[in-house]
Amino acid sequence: MSKKNKARVNIVYSTNPNFKFEENNSEEPETPSKQQQQLKVYLDRLGGGKMLSRVTGFLGKTGDLELLGKLIKKKCGVGGTVKDREILIQGDHREKIILLLAKEGYKAKKAGG
Repeated sequence: MSKKNKARVNIVYSTNPNFKFEENNSEEPETPSKQQQQLKVYLDRLGGGKMLSRVTGFLGKTGDLELLGKLIKKKCGVGGTVKDREILIQGDHREKIILLLAKEGYKAKKAGG
């Protein structure tokens, strides 16, 4: 696929001379204030007994989510990623993440088992 046509959705070729491509121009919603965010922090176990802290529930722009993920990784001193609208942090850092989010003004709580 050519780079200039990445916005086209679901069509490869059409013989209809009046056909117009669908454009994927969905704009992201504005990020609500920190006090309106309802974040949940989970602990997951991966294969080999590894732990993963997962933050979900962020509403707003992807760029703001990535900035929050970068802040959490930096303050915890560990690796992680932002994937599928979730922040994934290596290790069990739930308490530290909840304290950090509260300090930053977010509403966050533990979730799961």
